[in-house]
Amino acid sequence: MPQTAAVNRRFVLAAHPQGLPTPQDVRLETTPVPEPGEGQVLLRTLYLSLDPYMRNLMDEVGPVYAPAVPLGEVMVGGTVNRVVASRHPGFKAGDLVLGNAGWQDYALSDGSDLIALGDMAEPSHALGGLGMPGFTAHLGLLDIGQPKPGETVVVAAATGAVGAAVGQIAKLRGARVVGIVGGEDKRRYALDELGFDVCLDRRDPQFAEQLAQACADGIDVYFENVGGEVFDAVLPLLNIGARVPVCGIIAHYNDKTAPAGPDRVPQLMSAILQKRIRVQGFIILDHYGERFDAFRREMGAWVERGEVKLREDRIDGLENAPQAFIGLLQGHNFGKLVVRVGED
Repeated sequence: MPQTAAVNRRFVLAAHPQGLPTPQDVRLETTPVPEPGEGQVLLRTLYLSLDPYMRNLMDEVGPVYAPAVPLGEVMVGGTVNRVVASRHPGFKAGDLVLGNAGWQDYALSDGSDLIALGDMAEPSHALGGLGMPGFTAHLGLLDIGQPKPGETVVVAAATGAVGAAVGQIAKLRGARVVGIVGGEDKRRYALDELGFDVCLDRRDPQFAEQLAQACADGIDVYFENVGGEVFDAVLPLLNIGARVPVCGIIAHYNDKTAPAGPDRVPQLMSAILQKRIRVQGFIILDHYGERFDAFRREMGAWVERGEVKLREDRIDGLENAPQAFIGLLQGHNFGKLVVRVGED
């Protein structure tokens, strides 16, 4: 069923996932299209962003940075929308906005969470390199990672929305960039299109040895968004004074029990102490008010000049969002994963 003007399709959380989500953990419902009240706008969704953080919000006890999605409520998500009707003085029908409508065709907003996009040529980019993932890469790398010319920066999920931006920004800062991906096609893309100095396939049985060889002088900045075996290979290679911005650990989002094997905490804490490593987690939601506009100007200029390339993995149809999201958590996407929900 395609998007219509009379019916609101929406995916709600039907069950808390046990490990990797299944299609049955969300439920497709139809409701009437809501009417905006005083001070509200009615939004129609054009594009929906699918991101790893959504997995955390599906659990019964969510993380501290955002509320968990209650059972029966609409799945959260960033969106690009057209304003259908407005009773808000700051917006009019036809405006293109960045919003948070979630996994549905229509939503109401009081305007406080909306960012006007104007006549943006590629509106879906506001969900990727020119939006939250790009902002995450920009702030985490430059504020926490602080790469210097000639230093070695390592980033996992290097062709994803965040990782690709991290690597390209690090190159613009004069760093040597080593990417880590899952698959030969992604590895070639990072080298040939994104300009990484080295890119390794984490699935290779010799991955840890290859990483040590590629980082013979150690790692100065490791942008952490994966965790798991990738971090195990990175940890012994971190230099004295290394910086580790942490924005995600997708390898563990589906864990329900502690990982098997020895307790690695003492090894980690010893390395942090002895090598004076700076490990800092950050939540990008904390920084929109004072930093987002400056980021958009700088990143927009890089993209316009061709210094940063953006790649999308676009899925057609809201009905395909659940399977695409499951694939995202398994590393199936190639670039920023976006669902085209409605025609513009």
